[in-house]
Amino acid sequence: MNVNADHTARWETVALAPGHPEAYALLREYYTELVARYYARPATASEVDQVLLEEPSDDLVAPTGHFLVARRDGAPVGCLGVRALDRDTAELTRMFVRADARGQGVAGRLIAAGERAAREVLDASALRLDTRKDLVEARALYAKHGYREIPAYNDSQYADHWFEKKLV
Repeated sequence: MNVNADHTARWETVALAPGHPEAYALLREYYTELVARYYARPATASEVDQVLLEEPSDDLVAPTGHFLVARRDGAPVGCLGVRALDRDTAELTRMFVRADARGQGVAGRLIAAGERAAREVLDASALRLDTRKDLVEARALYAKHGYREIPAYNDSQYADHWFEKKLV
């Protein structure tokens, strides 16, 4: 059966701490894919361990953030973090959808849930994000969901493009 055509799947998006086993497994997969794409070769476990230390997700819990996991029929298939940048602005980060769940609207569900969390949990009126030039799918996804390219708002060595969306 083609899962893309399965309209009977049960979908949910839940808030979990980044250290929760489901969340941590998704974060590991996220960084494994990012490192592999960055170096154009398979990532090693030690490289992924290192980036998890260098790019902690501990702040993606109240009151400074929120971490969301998308599930299909109870199985985790994607994640997204929302972090407070200042009193009015939050940032989308750690957007990831497992390869076997892509093309099913998971990213859109996560973005919508992240926007709700930014408004309702963090009281933000704008959302920002950064991404790399090689992540062309991500740039197209954010543009499709109303994010517009802006000047750099951070000095991330891995960012090439910065986006923002007003939530009001």
